[in-house]
Amino acid sequence: MESYRTEEEQVEALRRWWNENGRSTLFVIVVVLAGTFGWQGWQRYEAQRNDSASDLYQQMLEAASMAEQGVVNDAAAERLASQLRSEYSGTTYARFAALHQARMAVAGNDLDAAEEHLRWVLSEAGSGSDTAMVAQLRLGRVLAAQGETEQALKLLTPAGSGKFRAASALARGDVLATAGREAEALSAYREAQALVQQYPGQLNIATLEAKIQRLAAAGGEVGA
Repeated sequence: MESYRTEEEQVEALRRWWNENGRSTLFVIVVVLAGTFGWQGWQRYEAQRNDSASDLYQQMLEAASMAEQGVVNDAAAERLASQLRSEYSGTTYARFAALHQARMAVAGNDLDAAEEHLRWVLSEAGSGSDTAMVAQLRLGRVLAAQGETEQALKLLTPAGSGKFRAASALARGDVLATAGREAEALSAYREAQALVQQYPGQLNIATLEAKIQRLAAAGGEVGA
């Protein structure tokens, strides 16, 4: 670095540097500060949005609980779920609301609506996420109930099921059993039985074993 002999020379060098670089340096500083404050503002906005979505979701759950008890009809829960999806799309709460709508649609035997809600969840949830896997499992069952057996089985394949592989195998077994493909169903149930040791808590083991025993007996297997 150049050595300056006097303070005047240092001041003059600083003035020259500022004339050459000052504006660009100031611009960089402004951009960095704007970016920092903008990011902090965005974080505050997202936090407030999540809080609002959480409050609305809690209201939806309370309305749904009251509907299940017969205190009110399910119109309020449906309205709140639709509001979550329209005003807070992209949040986890909106996806949970759509899952709830699908469950209500199945209970009301409106399988087309249930399919629409579940496909919306799949379009919004990250691929491979827990929410997407739950929606995929439920959509498989809905499609099977609509008679779309092959489409259902494609959704319930082991690949990509992750920690939901046991639940996926069980659902696949149920679809195959309903379609009268009992040998394949038994194989899927046994796969679920093996997988549940690796992924516990997903299935009712007693129910699964009863299904296995029923199909094994129907197939004339020894020890069934």
